[in-house]
Amino acid sequence: MNRFAQFLDALSYEPGRNNKLALMVDYFREVPDPERGYALAALTGGLEFRHAKAGLIRELVSSRVDPVLFGLSYDYVGDLAETTALIWPQRPGANQVPGLSDVVETLRGASKADTPGLIERWLDVLDANGRWALIKLVTGGLRIGVSARLAKTAVAQFGDLPVGDVEELWHGLDIPYTELFAWAEGTANKPVHAALAPFRPVMLAHPIGDTDFEKLAPADFRAEWKWDGIRVQAVSEGGVRRLYSRSGDDISKSFPDVIDALDFDASLDGELLIGSEGQARPFSDLQKRLNRKTVSKKTLGESPAFIRAYDALVLDGEDLRGQPFDLRRQALEAWHTRIQPERIDLSSQIDFDTWDDLASARESNLSTGVEGLMLKRGDSAYEPGRPKGPWWKWKRDPFIIDAVLLYAQRGHGKRSSFYSDYTFGVWRGDELVPVGKAYFGFTDDELKQIDKFVRANTINRFGPVREVTHTREEGLVLEVAFEGLNRSSRHKSGVAMRFPRISRLRWDKPPSEADVLATLEELLPSE
Repeated sequence: MNRFAQFLDALSYEPGRNNKLALMVDYFREVPDPERGYALAALTGGLEFRHAKAGLIRELVSSRVDPVLFGLSYDYVGDLAETTALIWPQRPGANQVPGLSDVVETLRGASKADTPGLIERWLDVLDANGRWALIKLVTGGLRIGVSARLAKTAVAQFGDLPVGDVEELWHGLDIPYTELFAWAEGTANKPVHAALAPFRPVMLAHPIGDTDFEKLAPADFRAEWKWDGIRVQAVSEGGVRRLYSRSGDDISKSFPDVIDALDFDASLDGELLIGSEGQARPFSDLQKRLNRKTVSKKTLGESPAFIRAYDALVLDGEDLRGQPFDLRRQALEAWHTRIQPERIDLSSQIDFDTWDDLASARESNLSTGVEGLMLKRGDSAYEPGRPKGPWWKWKRDPFIIDAVLLYAQRGHGKRSSFYSDYTFGVWRGDELVPVGKAYFGFTDDELKQIDKFVRANTINRFGPVREVTHTREEGLVLEVAFEGLNRSSRHKSGVAMRFPRISRLRWDKPPSEADVLATLEELLPSE
């Protein structure tokens, strides 16, 4: 555990993406199997210990320390693992410091009755850093600025492998990933692609600007509405059905109604929405179902989910990604007419001759769930990542941006116990610069969610203000609505928002996909 604790500690204090990658690559190179495989599983959220929950840790520490003292300390520190690691009174004995493999394999086979004693003995023998790492590990709350995709990217760099190949294999690999590391080290062949219904890395679009239209020919592009849901990949192959988010996370358990409808052999790219009879409801209705491990019958009935498909990656076993978009679309339409799948409709395409025609359509469509347009070259292949040129997104409302939470401050009055005043920023190169501050627009339930995030992800304190994790890989993306923008010499970004408010929380979006300062600067009034 000591080596793993040092590894987590180094990652948590390293803000740079490339340096985090270097730390992980070095760890995978230096640490043998199965230790490195269990570490990878921890970083990617693959470990779950049924009987080791946060409530158990609270019970254990409260049995050793005055519960009032622990409560005050926890409120001040804001992180369960850090508070427990610092306040835990050791009882040194004959226990040996466990290895990461010892902890994982012992806990996975332990009964509910045995789990508290195991964790208590390990807390006694470990130092403060080891206790912190142990609690982070067993409760599944690492929060060290490393996403699952970044960890997979590190494995790819370690073995000089295409990260797309690692992602496609991922769901067919077993913990502790000995086959994967053997392939990466060159001591074994690429693992047999055992995963049916794999995730295939998605293709993303660039925001379009006014100057971009001057370089683009309308006849080369196809247009469709940009729907206000979450990007998903619905895959059903060989009897295995999965629903993935755009980052490759398996979200099938949250949407069993959609999974039940995947009665076909295909891999589809589309938007997950809430509604019925083809009518999409607001994003807030979808948000109620995100990140749920179980969904009640009442919720399934009140908030039915469906997919609006706009691309086909694989149909009836044929990989279409290398074909032009026009041919993929024709194949998708023919397949949909033939199969007539439940809970899946097609995103309609918009006829236009000029960009002015499209602009008029964009402004006139006030339908719920439409946030703009997507433009796709008719000859574009489906390329993973964000290639410049083939796909563009054109949001309808220029006064809504995606920003990253930087700082939070306690509120006043009934909000005095919550962090409810938020400073947020956008990207300027590789740094986030503050562009505004908001303290309303969210619901009471969302306030509790943000407050919990702030307490669990604090990296610095400045009196009543907390700085939270905000890297390209980890942080909280806020959709911010505002009434206008002015130039400001008082702000580092050079801009100041008028009447900003939090319009929604983007738990589905990584900070790397938040907006850039240039997007805001285009909205500034001319001098």
